[in-house]
Amino acid sequence: MRLSRSEWDMAGSQLSVRRWTTKHVAKWLRDEGFCDYVDLLCNKHRLDGTSLLTLGEYDLRSPPLELKVLGDIKRLMVSLRKLQKQNADVLEELGLSFDGHPPLPGGGADWLCNGDPGRDCDAVGNGSGMDQYHQYTNGKYKQHARRLDPEYWKTVVSSVYVVFVFGFTSFVMVIVHERVPDMRTYPPLPDIFLDSVPRIPWAFAMAEACGVILCNIWLLVLLLHRHRSILLRRLCSLMGTVFMLRCITMFVTSLSVPGQHLQCSGKTYGDMWSKLQRAVAIWSGFGMTLTGVQTCGDYMFSGHTVVLTMLNFFVTEYTPRSWNFIHTLSWVLNLFGIFFILAAHEHYSIDVFIAFYITTRLFLYYHTLANTRAYQQSRRARIWFPMFSFFECNVNGPVPNEYGWPFSKPAFLRRLIG
Repeated sequence: MRLSRSEWDMAGSQLSVRRWTTKHVAKWLRDEGFCDYVDLLCNKHRLDGTSLLTLGEYDLRSPPLELKVLGDIKRLMVSLRKLQKQNADVLEELGLSFDGHPPLPGGGADWLCNGDPGRDCDAVGNGSGMDQYHQYTNGKYKQHARRLDPEYWKTVVSSVYVVFVFGFTSFVMVIVHERVPDMRTYPPLPDIFLDSVPRIPWAFAMAEACGVILCNIWLLVLLLHRHRSILLRRLCSLMGTVFMLRCITMFVTSLSVPGQHLQCSGKTYGDMWSKLQRAVAIWSGFGMTLTGVQTCGDYMFSGHTVVLTMLNFFVTEYTPRSWNFIHTLSWVLNLFGIFFILAAHEHYSIDVFIAFYITTRLFLYYHTLANTRAYQQSRRARIWFPMFSFFECNVNGPVPNEYGWPFSKPAFLRRLIG
């Protein structure tokens, strides 16, 4: 028996939205003036009452819907919010809540600052007394606090990865040293900076001193940061990847020595055991002249520039924006360190430029993917960056800059304070 229009209206109004079929949704859309979207939402994507309630503006704008008319999107959201408000009890049964803001994809709580307690991403403190707040990051509204899982075992994996890469890099440096071009046959290549700036003998030691200072600043930030496990994991994965790329570039192309002051010549280390011993010496000395390590042939590209730049970016990324002195000091150490590398004539200008470019691009690409979660919607990104997907799969959005003591207060101190 077919219902008349008035009987259908009465049945639809009394029926719980949760029990709506696609036909009820189609009628609701027509009543609200969205006839043009009935076929898309009801016929093609089969939206019923429950899925209609959980629909948000992000869903309308993103694939597979991708509505293009801004006015229609806004008007449809106004109607949806009215419907959600009228059916707040249904949303609560579904594990959602309505507070005047649309739910996000995934049908659950929205996130900001990686799902941590309500605070600005650059806030410092332990979050007490700030259980909820109202801000936006990347267009997403934060509603409920969630705890970041440190996933220590992944941090251990990333640490093993970077230690292995550093050891492999040291071994490649030994191989490269055996293939250093003869300076009498292959003189230094023309270089605008090296040809224009006289060599400063103590400059390379100053570059390494800048690196040591930056490293100490970063270690202090890492020690006090509440999400130190995630930060260390990101540093290890990025540093390991850049140095693995450096292994390839310095192995496939042997550049001539950049300065006559360098006493470099092809040196044969004999058997494999001798090569391994030399590699261990380079690895244990961190490849630094301050520790007595002298290397030759590892020019394309500059490892010192990579370390300086990576530490600078991590310090400035994971400290609050208001810490202007730390940020300025970090950039000064980075740029002066690069200048000292060139002033010492230890690398060609192209070595330093490529190292700076590759390091900054990888850092920015990594954090853009991690902060926006864009890789989740791209199968290509997951294929090309499997290690990234592995390390970041449970980190939702930006990591908030929150600080605290890494260790709990001793018992006697707690009793003393009361």
